[in-house]
This record gives sequence, structure tokens and C-alpha cells, in this order.
Amino acid sequence: MNRFALLVSTLLLAGTFSLAQQPPDPSASNPDSENKKSASQSSARKDPAAPTRSDDQESSSRDTRIDTAPPKDDAKNHPNSQDVVSDLDAPPADGSDVQEFHPWNPLKANKDIQIGDFYFKRRNYKGALERYKDALYYKQNDAVATFRVGECAEKLGNKDEARKYFEQYLKILPEGPLAKEAHSSLAKLEKAK
Repeated sequence: MNRFALLVSTLLLAGTFSLAQQPPDPSASNPDSENKKSASQSSARKDPAAPTRSDDQESSSRDTRIDTAPPKDDAKNHPNSQDVVSDLDAPPADGSDVQEFHPWNPLKANKDIQIGDFYFKRRNYKGALERYKDALYYKQNDAVATFRVGECAEKLGNKDEARKYFEQYLKILPEGPLAKEAHSSLAKLEKAK
């Protein structure tokens, strides 16, 4: 019985505190404000001057387009930048005007490189190759992943693919830490040709 009385009194006390914490309703003290609010809402719905949209009208978003054209002196200030973005200007093979974007996740790309290195050390070149290509999916033009794809392709005997990725690495980092190795690998691939 004492527990029940204690529970009831605790609930009553909590209810009283919660009611005391709520702000007062401003429309409860002024009944005219509620009438004005409902009148303004109904007049807004019936306003003949309000613009109506029919299906044959164009969207207003054409008026708010953002200019994405490069600045006038962009070619002078950034020479050879057109080579990097030239593939973006070409229309897709299926004829649509939609360009494909890959998700940008450098953390996942770094993890894929680490796992690829694990496979590479154990001479599982196919597994390493797939992980390095996954890294390039999440972080395009990653220099380390590009070089490592070239190494794996060379180990697997795919000389054309290896050459392509070594050259791509040298485009990304011509004076990079792996540039000497890339040049020597390209020279070795040329001799084997």
C-alpha cells in the first residue's frame, strides 16, 4: 500500500512539474487572433492574383542558373588543364548527356591500398590488382594505387595495361617518389616488346 501511494504521489508531482514547464498558449488568451489566422489562410487560398502554374509553363529554375563557364584567362593561368578534363567534355558512349560520377571516399581508397599491399606481399597479384582498382574507383588518379596497378599488371603479364598505368602515374606525379621505378619499368616493358 505504501509503495502504491508513493508511486501515485511521484506521478502527480512529475505531472505538475511538466505542466509548469510548458509555455502558455498565446492564442488561448486572445480569441480574435485565431479568427484572424483562419481568415488569412482562407483568403490566401482564394487569392485570384496569386500565380498559378500550368503544365505548359517552363520552370522558374531557368532564371536562376549558375554560370559554370571558366574565367576568360583560365587557359593562360592553368596551362595543360584541358588535357586533364578532356574526357569530361566527350559525350558518353551511350549517347546520353549524363556523366558518371564515382563516390569520393579517400578513407576507403586508403584501406583498399593497404589490403592490396597485403595481397601483393603474399604474391596474390590478382587480389592486389582488384583492391588497387577499387581504390581508384573511390579516389580517382591516386598516384600510389595507379603505380601499384601497373606493378600488378606487369607481374600478371599484361604488359599493355602495365604500360598504361605507369604512364598515367608519370602524368599524375612526374617527379614523384616512384617516378624512377615507373621509368625503369617502362624501359623494361619496351625491351620486352
